[in-house]
Amino acid sequence: MFKRVTQETEFPKMEEETLRFWEKEDVFAKSLEARKGAEEFIFYDGPPFATGLPHYGHLLAGTIKDVIPRYQTMLGKYCRRTFGWDCHGLPVEYEMEKQLKLSGKREIERYGVDKFNESCRGIVLRYTSEWESIVKRMGRWVDFRNGYRTMDLNYMESIWWVFKQLWDKGLIYEGYKILPYCARCSTPLSNFEANQGYKEVTDNCVTVRFKVLDQENTYILAWTTTPWTLPSNMALAAGPDIDYVKIADDGATYIMAEARVPAYYGKEKPEITGRCKGKDLVGLRYEPLFPYFADYAERAHSA
Repeated sequence: MFKRVTQETEFPKMEEETLRFWEKEDVFAKSLEARKGAEEFIFYDGPPFATGLPHYGHLLAGTIKDVIPRYQTMLGKYCRRTFGWDCHGLPVEYEMEKQLKLSGKREIERYGVDKFNESCRGIVLRYTSEWESIVKRMGRWVDFRNGYRTMDLNYMESIWWVFKQLWDKGLIYEGYKILPYCARCSTPLSNFEANQGYKEVTDNCVTVRFKVLDQENTYILAWTTTPWTLPSNMALAAGPDIDYVKIADDGATYIMAEARVPAYYGKEKPEITGRCKGKDLVGLRYEPLFPYFADYAERAHSA
């Protein structure tokens, strides 16, 4: 009556068998058909770009997007899940720029916005088959057959229809919002698009010495990655609980964070003549690097 259960379980094969059963019996479609006419649970799914392959972030979010509609379906509600494709935005345009060897808004306009848009339409669904394969392998239930594309006229018109309803109800207002901006593309960036531009870089930096007043040949060492701000420098910052040391070096005394000594002296052990906390440096006055704000000497140029 029952199949013999083997002790050598291969979970990937079990998953594949389940997926084949779902597909053969059209289980997802039957689950929807069985609940037609029941209370609807409306589920809005932010569609992915099909110009790139799915990655871990998509798998994680896609699993959550599958769990919620499944749970609502188990409660007896009718929950359609239609897969869609986001065909707008910089990822698509950037891919096309690389193919056409264009760079920036002016070159696109010279090439022709209409031709550029048509070229973009040709690549927006490049990886749909790979997406479908991965989403099914995840065990996620979605309708690919009736999928939508944001570039379809009926989809775009439906968005404008929704906007018109909001306008008619007085729910639209004009305001201001700070957004990342791409000077090359001449357009604001979404959070997702801005994140694509981050990368690890080695920044140029300088270490500047500030001469302490009323202490002979004594300097505070300050590190900065923005040397262009030095002409307007008005103060130095010190961590209140950070350990600082005084180092005697070639007739001068340098004040610096103890943890940074190896970065400047390597394996060499410099002569330390004093120690203090950052809070002990408060009020220590120094000579301004430039004369532009010398008139503020009584209220500025101190740690």
